[in-house]
Amino acid sequence: MKTSTLISSVALGFLPGAIAAPGVSSSDDITYAIVERALPNAPDGYTPDNVTCPATRPSVRSAEKLSSNETSWLETRRNKTLSAMKDFFGHVTVGDFDVVGYLNDNANNVSALPNVGIAVSGGGYRALMNGAGAVKAFDSRTENASTSGHLGGLLQSSTYIAGLSGGSWLLGSIYINNFTTIANLQTHKDGAVWQFGNSILEGPDTGGIQLLDSASYYTDLIEAVNGKRDAGYDASLTDIWGRALSYQMFNASNGGIDYTWSSIADTKDFQDGNYPMPLVVADGRNPGERVIGSNSTVYEFNPWEFGTFDPTVFGFVPLQYLGSRFVGGSLASNETCVRGFDSAGFIIGTSSTLFNQFILQINTTSLPDFLKNVFTDILGKLDRADDDIASYDPNPFFHYNNDTSPYAGQEILDLVDGGEDLQNIPLHPLIQPERHVDVIFAIDSSADTTYYWPNGTALVATYERSLNSSGIGNGTAFPSIPDQNTFVNLGLNTRPTFFGCDSSNLTGTAPIVVYIPNSPYSTYSNVSTFQLSTDDEQRDNIILNGYEVATMANSTRDGNWTTCVGCAILSRSFERTGTTLPDICNTCFDRYCWNGTVNSTEPNTYEPVTLLADSAASAILPTIVSTVVASGIAMFTML
Repeated sequence: MKTSTLISSVALGFLPGAIAAPGVSSSDDITYAIVERALPNAPDGYTPDNVTCPATRPSVRSAEKLSSNETSWLETRRNKTLSAMKDFFGHVTVGDFDVVGYLNDNANNVSALPNVGIAVSGGGYRALMNGAGAVKAFDSRTENASTSGHLGGLLQSSTYIAGLSGGSWLLGSIYINNFTTIANLQTHKDGAVWQFGNSILEGPDTGGIQLLDSASYYTDLIEAVNGKRDAGYDASLTDIWGRALSYQMFNASNGGIDYTWSSIADTKDFQDGNYPMPLVVADGRNPGERVIGSNSTVYEFNPWEFGTFDPTVFGFVPLQYLGSRFVGGSLASNETCVRGFDSAGFIIGTSSTLFNQFILQINTTSLPDFLKNVFTDILGKLDRADDDIASYDPNPFFHYNNDTSPYAGQEILDLVDGGEDLQNIPLHPLIQPERHVDVIFAIDSSADTTYYWPNGTALVATYERSLNSSGIGNGTAFPSIPDQNTFVNLGLNTRPTFFGCDSSNLTGTAPIVVYIPNSPYSTYSNVSTFQLSTDDEQRDNIILNGYEVATMANSTRDGNWTTCVGCAILSRSFERTGTTLPDICNTCFDRYCWNGTVNSTEPNTYEPVTLLADSAASAILPTIVSTVVASGIAMFTML
């Protein structure tokens, strides 16, 4: 029996149960190596700290175009997606059309080639698990995913992948763990990352007495957030939430306290363009507002920057220097640079502030009274009567674009859950004209209906925002989307649907949206958004169900499904190169493209049954309201 090989485990901050390198088996009889992943590069753990500024002092830049970092990276990444696309179309055929030959013929003109994005919605652990199933289906490293009837390689062919709330947890877990595979994250071996049997309120099971484990866990959370507060930064419940979330998502000691989101840009694999760019979405809350409207500013976190294309702020700041005191877009000569503010856990926590309410349930746990008292004291000091915000102190856009920004006069920038404006699928960064995305695979795990299934609300919200007369859409175009009743009445929420197939009907350049809604194939995957724990069996069943949804049960529901996916990927590229759409693609579009039909009558309560015959007979609809009732938390319909 061979033993596992660990290299630089101390320097890189790995636990003894660290995961194998992506695509490499971690079974006992195979030697595996740990490879360098997102870097633990925060200067002082969770506490932001002063550092020497670079020779060119950081500043806020206009959002008029992409950053030089992204533009340079795209040159490398698009070459990698070309190679991956050739592999993908090796097992995904488009009738008799020679796709590989087409790609080779246009290899010297990258702008002619397909540009693919993936968007993973919010919805707590339900969204993480269902989204994980889709990502697993799209990943060529998944066993058998690159065989006929499957979609392995679509992930490798993508340029961008965006996540929001629960979808951002998924991205964080993949990227901070060195772009690992879903199979590695869900392994049943000791030290597995996704051990969701313990809720975030309990903390991780470290093999000891749970009461003591929980006490140590909360002590660590409090110490980390106290360090930030003592350094002079405003802190919010999101700081505690983000730290707690890190223990669930990152395979590193102390919840990966040294890991930052900007460290992704420092890893060699990302610099070499070996995987898509991750984008995390959050909403801005205008001063004095309690309800987030369709005109809210939508922010993104990418590996280099934080900011927005929206005309309110229309600017980006270097992510690694968040916490520095920018005024009017500049950092004064007498101001120091700050690093470490962009804790990876804080970033994904910012995208999911809806879940801050769970931190307030501390008195429902079995922790010792003395620890509850300490924790309650911390909560009292943090609470600014805005329990659902993430506090960005100082505001990096202070006095920047004073004429248009509602935040310009605010010393602290408040961000909230990316789904609070009902755009629960993170499409916003993928429809920006400068990114030229041709097709977006939108994985929707929203809980729009009575029984927590999606009904297209997220797409409707993005479409309506693109039509907003206030100009908040800033030139972004989006395909026409019918109302939610039509989604249910026409069954558009039960199977994949394409929107925007005919670009001649669009005003502006918009991508095709391949809408893939959560549906019950082999299990009821509609667990409550507020379910904070799940055993391995339910976790694996929902991930499998997500795989089946994305592949339409490995193409058994439609033998041409992968062909139709290929047509959606190629369609805009064919338009740019004047290539005639193959007949099979016309057939696909007749089948999957929304044709403009509307039925807005009030539908009956949507209660689907499992689609796969071997599961339908024994499946039982789960009790899906118990978590909400037990915790006393009001249900939010947007997630």
